Amino acid sequence: MELFKPTTFKRVVFFVSIDIILSIISIVLAYLIRFKFHIPVEFYNSLFISMGLLLPLKLFFLFIFRQYSFRWRFYSFVDAKNLLKALLATYFIFGVIAIIGWDYFYIPKSIVVIDFFISFFLLGSLRFFKRLVLENNINENKAIFIGANSKTQNLIKRCLSGELGFYPVAIFDDIDDEMYLSNVKVYKLENLSSKEAKTAIITKKLSQKELDELVNKLTNLGISDIKIANDFENKLKNISIEDLLARKPKDIDTKEISKFIQNKIILVTGAGGSIGSEIVRQCDRFGAKKIIMVDKCEYNLYQISNEIDGIKVLTSVNSPLFEDIFKKYKPDIVIHAAAYKHVPLCEENPKSCIYNNVFGSIRVINLAIKYKVKKFVNISTDKAVRPTNVMGATKRIVELYAKNVPSDETEIVSVRFGNVLGSSGSVVPYFKKLIEEDKNLTVTHPEITRYFMLIPEACSLVLQAASIAKGGELFILDMGKPVKIKDLAKKMIDLSGKDLKIEYIGLRQGEKLYEELLISDNDLKTKYESILIVNEEKIDFQELVEKIKKLKDDETIIKDIVKEFKGKI
Repeated sequence: MELFKPTTFKRVVFFVSIDIILSIISIVLAYLIRFKFHIPVEFYNSLFISMGLLLPLKLFFLFIFRQYSFRWRFYSFVDAKNLLKALLATYFIFGVIAIIGWDYFYIPKSIVVIDFFISFFLLGSLRFFKRLVLENNINENKAIFIGANSKTQNLIKRCLSGELGFYPVAIFDDIDDEMYLSNVKVYKLENLSSKEAKTAIITKKLSQKELDELVNKLTNLGISDIKIANDFENKLKNISIEDLLARKPKDIDTKEISKFIQNKIILVTGAGGSIGSEIVRQCDRFGAKKIIMVDKCEYNLYQISNEIDGIKVLTSVNSPLFEDIFKKYKPDIVIHAAAYKHVPLCEENPKSCIYNNVFGSIRVINLAIKYKVKKFVNISTDKAVRPTNVMGATKRIVELYAKNVPSDETEIVSVRFGNVLGSSGSVVPYFKKLIEEDKNLTVTHPEITRYFMLIPEACSLVLQAASIAKGGELFILDMGKPVKIKDLAKKMIDLSGKDLKIEYIGLRQGEKLYEELLISDNDLKTKYESILIVNEEKIDFQELVEKIKKLKDDETIIKDIVKEFKGKI
């Protein structure tokens, strides 16, 4: 009912009414104590005059010192100090009046002191008693905050207003002395504890290593609901494995990317996939004149077309219709992201993988050269390094073709990087699905490791590498340190708060224990520390072409093209 719904006005009216009643009780008790519980008749008038003086004075200073603008559950020692200040001011003036007006009012000076202590006790007890009752009745949604800053203040206000369903019980930060922020006590971060909360909200800016260590401490304290205050949006998000494991390069040059993309006609193959769709989003954000989105998957193309108002072409790169795109739109830049990437599926279907990844990619490269595209970007993979599977070998063949093909006016570059967190078919979505279904997480081997990067950062570096390319380069993105998949699985289990286990099921066909990016001292540095160029010699292109032609009839030729291929076919 609206009548009983709490409001600021109702709270103020309530407190003023109670304070008046308690002040009346206080002054009466003061006179009773002063006169040993028998007030002489001649002091009755003094009692009422004292009451008449104290009530307006007290209410005035209580308002001045903000005693009616707090929430009971957040009444703190800071507020108690303000109550003390309000009463000191009140009784100082009351005492002066008592001394000056003794001949008229007959207010005993001891009444000033006695009533001061009784008032402070009664008014303070009221406020703290209600807070204690509320705290004892709150069993759920307690939250601690990591970071004493403006974001925390804003979030506490939203908690107070009921917008967020949490009750802040403590704040932790790197401070010298404990203090209060928005009436919530701030403790030293070194004394981190749960305070019986099940939720932690992180507002403090932390490095990836610091965030990882903090999350480990929180989960060890039994806090599994961990949230991060978004820097750009006015909302909280659950902490994810991406936040803990992703490498976030510091040298992304948005000006260089914008200069490269702005006012260009850009064709993206595989535009509905994890990488292709993010490339499309970034090209749109950086001011591309026109984006042609090509994908053979109807649903994927539909999904990205809901976000970006570009030209949608439903076809594969091997289709006869594909060349019509070049004739009609004359793209300035082609970004080739289309490929079969799932290692076990490619192992089971080597001919399909070769046809799509090798011959499809070569067709796109040749069309780019034929129609004088200014720049062609081939997106490669770390699995092309000393490949142990068909997928990696096909990507290596495309790298070799892209580097050695005579390209006339077209600058052709390849960009190689590792796994991206959250891509379709990757381990993170798979683990998330298992956790949602309360199933144990399956890992192929306890020592298996992979490189990881966030999709947006990887795509930004792809565009950045392409922007500085002159043609013929094979770029490598610095993916940071490799991560053990079992550690990733354990972190995801810890974050879920569920009692799940890790099961080892053995390496799949064509799968490596360790992926390699082969960053060495021989690689050439660029002006960006996150982007290097592989220093490798050119090979005889005609010989390469002849060998690739034979692949159509005999896929075992792949071993002759990629000498370092260690897989089975």
